Amino acid sequence: MAVDLGNTLKNSHDAGSPISLKSESLGKDALRRLVKNRAAMVGGVIIILLYLMMIFADKIAPYDFATQTLAEQNAVPPWLMKVFPSMEPYGKPPAGDVNKYILGADYVGRDLLSRIIYGSRVSLIIAIIGPLISLIIGVVYGSISGFFGGWVDNLMMRIVDVLYAFPSLLFTILLMTFFRNSLANPAPGSFGAMLSSFDSKLGGMLFIFIGIGLTAWQTMARLTRGQVLSIKEKEFIEAARSIGSSDSRIMFRHIMPNIIGPLVVNETLMIPGYINTEAFLSFIGLGVNPPTPSWGAMISDGSKVVRTYPNQTIFPALMLAITMFAFNFLGDGLRDALDPQMRGKT
Repeated sequence: MAVDLGNTLKNSHDAGSPISLKSESLGKDALRRLVKNRAAMVGGVIIILLYLMMIFADKIAPYDFATQTLAEQNAVPPWLMKVFPSMEPYGKPPAGDVNKYILGADYVGRDLLSRIIYGSRVSLIIAIIGPLISLIIGVVYGSISGFFGGWVDNLMMRIVDVLYAFPSLLFTILLMTFFRNSLANPAPGSFGAMLSSFDSKLGGMLFIFIGIGLTAWQTMARLTRGQVLSIKEKEFIEAARSIGSSDSRIMFRHIMPNIIGPLVVNETLMIPGYINTEAFLSFIGLGVNPPTPSWGAMISDGSKVVRTYPNQTIFPALMLAITMFAFNFLGDGLRDALDPQMRGKT
């Protein structure tokens, strides 16, 4: 039985039930769902506050992170004595100066609060550099492998399989040990001396960037390859080929815009892993160079006196946990917001 669509729409409109044919764009729909995700919003606000703290660390921190006051080593403020009654009395401060350190001082009299604030720079820079390196190397490698296919794809993926055979954390530790030992006393004017000087200016973070960058891209390469393989067989790609579009145009104008969203979301979910890797390397002494503060190094120093001065471990560990939770919440929210199956749902 034939149905008059025009009359049906007209009758529905006359009955007081208008039909809206206007659809919401994918970007607005994703943003709306992201804003409604309270956990993601809380994570995003925390991340913004952390980056503001990192940028203005020199203005927020009450003291310099490297200034030592040996007479006030392991200082404990009065309010912490009430929280941890077993802690030893507050150092040897001058009279009337009992609240000098809000969170206490470490074993050489450095302000814990200042070092925690400055320590955010290491973790939050890793949260930018780690995904950036992974995206650049992994997307380029995976795109070439998936786009050309055949023996090129087979060879490139076997290389990734070989790299996957090594535990990534152990491989990173070996790389860090190699870099630190081989460039400990480089010849003046050599490339090694230049790298060592640059690493010193960055507080020891250069080799962390290299170590994480060399081990973090394999997963991104595999994910990119899979995305490219699924997209390049679509009808619109065949249409582009039929009108004579070059390989580079197809890759950058048609394939890349359709796969970059899931790749960025996946990399956001990987950020806590990069932060955790840096904290672990600093904990075992392969991270930043002293006296540059790092939450992992502070946890390591505090673990030696955790029974006597638990504040030296608890506060940097708490900041590390909050940061990782914030990135996890934001990453989960982005994944749900950009999921095509969630489109149109609240």
